[in-house]
Amino acid sequence: MSTTWTVTLTKDGRTKISYPAAQVSDDGDRISVRAPWAAEGARDFGFVRFEPGDVFVEHFWRTRWYAVKEVRTGEGVLKGWYCDVTRPAVVREGGILVDDLDLDLWVSADGKTVLRLDEDEFAESGLATSDPEAAARAVRALDALEEQARSAGGLTALLG
Repeated sequence: MSTTWTVTLTKDGRTKISYPAAQVSDDGDRISVRAPWAAEGARDFGFVRFEPGDVFVEHFWRTRWYAVKEVRTGEGVLKGWYCDVTRPAVVREGGILVDDLDLDLWVSADGKTVLRLDEDEFAESGLATSDPEAAARAVRALDALEEQARSAGGLTALLG
């Protein structure tokens, strides 16, 4: 029997997206779920295209300031990892609540392309002024993700 969760991603107190996901595992800190691409239509970022049929295995931590999403085509071909810098996930009452802090990291399937994303949006968000501690944690989380992505084990070592 599988457990179904509703993943809700918020930003600035507003829901960006909410979707059902099937639990893969939960070790008490990291909860992993599988979900199809939940947005309408395709989204082309230039470095990757997310589209209907893609499958995301998403890893959320209750104690870490990020989430890592392994992205595959419907046929199972790895596209890469999209990492969101977030507040630690809140898991309760059938839901996984995640507060997006703008910063993101993309890592290609071969690990050769590592891109820091949305640093301009993060700077414009005002978080450094409104919540300096959260802003500092967000920057440290992005730095840690990038360091892990560029290490010999890559993000696979983090998720193993």
